[in-house]
Amino acid sequence: MKVTLFVTCLVDLFHTNVGKATVELLERLGCEIEFPEAQTCCGQPAYNSGYVKEAKEAMKHMIRTFEHAEYIVTPSGSCATMFKEYPHIFKGDAEWEARAKKVADKTYELTQFIVDVLKVEDVGAKLEGRATYHTSCHMTRLLGVKDAPMKLLKNVKGLEFVPLPNAQNCCGFGGTFSVKMGPISEQIVDEKIHHIEEIDVDYLIGADCGCLMNIGGRMERKGKPIKVMHIAEVLNSR
Repeated sequence: MKVTLFVTCLVDLFHTNVGKATVELLERLGCEIEFPEAQTCCGQPAYNSGYVKEAKEAMKHMIRTFEHAEYIVTPSGSCATMFKEYPHIFKGDAEWEARAKKVADKTYELTQFIVDVLKVEDVGAKLEGRATYHTSCHMTRLLGVKDAPMKLLKNVKGLEFVPLPNAQNCCGFGGTFSVKMGPISEQIVDEKIHHIEEIDVDYLIGADCGCLMNIGGRMERKGKPIKVMHIAEVLNSR
């Protein structure tokens, strides 16, 4: 099975280990990985900020880059959601709507792809300790991926899973929201950290680097000892 990796900006610039873990994990599961070097941003930050015309240029570039892929897989529910939005954004465009739908239809978030396409729930991972999982907003509410991460995590040997209180609440990142509404974002992430602390875990796991960067950065500044891991890193642990 040939997989084209959509690595995302945050992985490329800040969390390269997540990209490496994603590739190693998928290769171990029998996938052949392609990485188009022409890929850039999916256009989400500009689009969510109201710069639709400018965002469309980035989206067209990404459609051209990925439209010939067999499967498109990304370690980000948020960025996968953006690809899924392309047909709506280009609705009525004679040149781009069909091409956008072609890309959207074969795009998967990493855990979604492993569970729903590869039909694997135990990847042979091992990690000792207590962990909880942060459910990112785009991945659960818009992409609708809720069960796949849990199915995979429950089969990680040595990992004791602890439900996170108010897990459905946002972490305060929200892309440009955390920049434009800094004081509010800070209060939201502090509430998230309070709930993480009260269950006494070693690891906070998530599937979106934006959320993990926001929570992890705040915990580091507050001197909290909890390790933040992307689910790809957990599933690639041996």
